[in-house]
Amino acid sequence: MIKRRSFLVGSLAAAASTTFGCASQPPPPPADPAGAAGAGAAPPPPTNQKKSLLILGGTGFVGPAVVDAARARGFSITLFNRGKTRPELFPDIEKLRGNRDPNKDEGLKALEGRSFDAVIDTSGYVPRIVRASAELLSKNVKQYIFISSISVYKDTSTPNMDETAAVGTMADPTVETMGKEFENYGPLKALCEQAAEKAMPGRVANVRPGYIVGPGDGTDRFTYWPLRVAKGGEMLVPGSANDPIQVIDVRDLAEWLVKLVADGTNGVFNATGPGTPHTMGSVIEASKTASPKSDVKLTWVPASWLKTKESGGGEPIDLPIWAPAEGETAGFHRVSVARAQKAGLTFRPLDTTLTDLLAWFNALPAERQAKRRAGLSPEREAELLRAFHEESKKK
Repeated sequence: MIKRRSFLVGSLAAAASTTFGCASQPPPPPADPAGAAGAGAAPPPPTNQKKSLLILGGTGFVGPAVVDAARARGFSITLFNRGKTRPELFPDIEKLRGNRDPNKDEGLKALEGRSFDAVIDTSGYVPRIVRASAELLSKNVKQYIFISSISVYKDTSTPNMDETAAVGTMADPTVETMGKEFENYGPLKALCEQAAEKAMPGRVANVRPGYIVGPGDGTDRFTYWPLRVAKGGEMLVPGSANDPIQVIDVRDLAEWLVKLVADGTNGVFNATGPGTPHTMGSVIEASKTASPKSDVKLTWVPASWLKTKESGGGEPIDLPIWAPAEGETAGFHRVSVARAQKAGLTFRPLDTTLTDLLAWFNALPAERQAKRRAGLSPEREAELLRAFHEESKKK
């Protein structure tokens, strides 16, 4: 459950955004300007003039939110992707077709000779591929923003870790697959960060989101909780009401990414939130507020009991977003975002995110609503609740 959850936490950007793959590893070593393709001086101070923005990807989950935020600031926007994910979006925006992998199709040819103030890379998972785009663009782009993940961190057992915490590594950094348990996801993202920084030293913002949530989230992970509360009846809720939960609304992330471009801000940032985490209890209570007619009855089930049901090869218990607030995941939802807040990251109310999320999901086609992609099935939940009550009576 923990290994799988480590992968799922990634933002992406992880969950959503894209068409291409790319990755990363431990904290980038000091960049060597001589070895960086096209590396130049630091960008000039930010100005108020109209910015030109290139988005690698742009039609998944994070990308469209970035487009909306950039439009609100009057940016000139260009998308680069394969044209296979919702190509009908944004008919009024310039679209360049190609492939993030320079060895496939037309590769990056459409980007050759093009100049932009900044690029936001929402679709990078493999360092070789991130390196290719960053090196190509380094001579004609002032700033490269790479969407990474807090899954880069090697150890999530310590609360309040900041951007200086050690990141995961791989025995063979040339591997480009995620692994059976997605154990390579975090280290690959870390290697992607390093690839971008090496290509454009001092001109990169490596952004590490946690769970990215809100309208448009096709993973159904966070959505599971307000939907389950809305359904009513007896509901299994894991852990305790005080267990911390950190998520970031995709619109808050997007608006902040665009602010980084407007201000010319670079560096490494954790981008989850809020600064003082929500709790499992506050998420459930906000979900009740979003569905005032629900007759939900909560049954809180200890993490220790759930663990016994998964041990020894038991069927996985899919309780998305939540992680035990102890042991290996004690710091998973207690990540410091002080640096990002200082750079202007803000958070809308949880009630707003949940209300908007439910409205979006309930407007989807009925067949899509019926095919939930995360969370307990009604049958599995009933089975666990039955077993929990039976064992509790014996004590």
